[in-house]
Amino acid sequence: MIAVGGGQPVEVTDPATVVPDEKISPDGRFKLHHKAVKLSKITGKDRYADLPKSDGYVYTSLDYRHWDTWRDGSYDHVFLSKIVDGKTAEDLDLMAGEQFDCPQKPFGGGEDYIWSPDGKKVLYVSKKKTGTDYTVSTNTDLYEYDLESGTTRNLTPDNAGYDVAPAYSKQGTLAWLQMKRDGYEADKQDLVVLHNGARLNLTGHRDELHVESFVWADNGQFLYFTAPIDGTLQLFEVKDPGRTRMMPVIRQITRGDFDVNGIVGQSGNLLVVSRADMNHAPELFTADIASGKMTQLTHANQSAVANLRPVKTERIWVPTTDQKKMLTWVIYPPDFDPAKKYPTLLYCQGGPQSALTQFYSFRWNFQLMASQGYIIVAPNRRGMPGHGTEWNEQVSKDWGGQVIKDYLSAIDHVSAQPYVDKNRLGCVGASFGGFSVFALAAVHEKRFKSFISHDGVFDFRSMYGTTDEMFFENWEKGGPYWDKQNAVAQRSFSQSPSNFVDKWDTPIYIIQGGKDYRVPIEQGLQAFQAAQLRGIKSKLLYLPDENHWVLTGQNALLWHREFFGWLEETVK
Repeated sequence: MIAVGGGQPVEVTDPATVVPDEKISPDGRFKLHHKAVKLSKITGKDRYADLPKSDGYVYTSLDYRHWDTWRDGSYDHVFLSKIVDGKTAEDLDLMAGEQFDCPQKPFGGGEDYIWSPDGKKVLYVSKKKTGTDYTVSTNTDLYEYDLESGTTRNLTPDNAGYDVAPAYSKQGTLAWLQMKRDGYEADKQDLVVLHNGARLNLTGHRDELHVESFVWADNGQFLYFTAPIDGTLQLFEVKDPGRTRMMPVIRQITRGDFDVNGIVGQSGNLLVVSRADMNHAPELFTADIASGKMTQLTHANQSAVANLRPVKTERIWVPTTDQKKMLTWVIYPPDFDPAKKYPTLLYCQGGPQSALTQFYSFRWNFQLMASQGYIIVAPNRRGMPGHGTEWNEQVSKDWGGQVIKDYLSAIDHVSAQPYVDKNRLGCVGASFGGFSVFALAAVHEKRFKSFISHDGVFDFRSMYGTTDEMFFENWEKGGPYWDKQNAVAQRSFSQSPSNFVDKWDTPIYIIQGGKDYRVPIEQGLQAFQAAQLRGIKSKLLYLPDENHWVLTGQNALLWHREFFGWLEETVK
């Protein structure tokens, strides 16, 4: 624990003494929690009592697997427990018999269910769809369970997209994050409040603001939120006008080349936030609400980074082929000397609609990459929030179009500088970035000496036939490949990198997680097999127990050693 004014941290042996348990009701009588409930017989041993050693699964619809887990007939439900003599008892399933989940899979947690301020109701987030219907929809709703009547009502039945992250002010006003369109996971996310049954969208009038997270002000008159803008994540304030229906006033609080990753809480005129940049892992800072001045509170990573030399990051604007300006981050090696020539890497961001900001990551770490002697070029290409809705949406249904031209514009623009060695260019990326690597391998016209693709989409047809969230594929491709009358879908599938392998001619390293059900294993294996059969220098790193990410320590170290070893071999 550390004082908001700074000072030496003090060890806390019992978190409950300083952080109240928000899952305990305001009157202290009940506690909320969640656990899995077996509701359907999927496994062979559940279906047939005389087959206890069977390891088979039987499915009659989609949603048979999600992210990195196969469905086994269990669903996460919210439970209410009565507190007796300091212990919980008498579990009540608030979703009894329902084959729906709360928290939401795969990333939801305790934030998906909360108490109302009076302790008489429980709010929870759920997508009340099953099977194939579940996989083609993003329509989560906010549900209110009334303790006295035992009834549940949907608070957001008229909104077709996501409704998530409910939070009450101390004064009892409800706010949450909302997307409007069903099936579009990257729709503009707005901050919505509810006053006496009437909803008010606080951020809908600001096209460029996609809200990532928020908290209520102590006085209930303002909300503070984070949103990407111009290649960073910044802190904003919006006044809640309540019943007056006035246009909400939004003010940006912080500015600078850093990311405000989240808001911890408020103390008077200060907010406590998590902040990071490309040279620094997240630490806690205070931000003065009025001035935006930030003061560092914690130094948890100080000893780890004490001997690391910082890298210079520069924001430039690159002209695109359609006469737009594209923000691009350029990261330079320590002690950069413009009189020298440096090998340079084009970094392709995933998503496709995820912000490329001043993030600090263990795996895709620009400081580490630049410290190996590379210049990094990281463009905010089409499909990134923080530059307006039109820019963000121009990647959908056209993966092989303008976005690929944006990448080439970025690397060509930076390569024109005398300190870039055009004979030592590489291209790397994961997920949509991995797809981008596969796509660029066919059209780069000898620009690059090497490619690295991690969990990238290689073949659009098999991706459509094996991925877990069909709403994503339907939205991004515009429909199924078999719909010959759908011109949009037909154009999308024609852009599959697997259609252009005959144009590959450059060394490529392919990395694939075995438990990645978002971009399943056949994507990486097909790409490696194609490269090998074409006689292209290629390598495969298969991580059987990793999903779409690399989460275990030694596999992460293996990843880095292979990543930089390949670049040393093929670029430097």
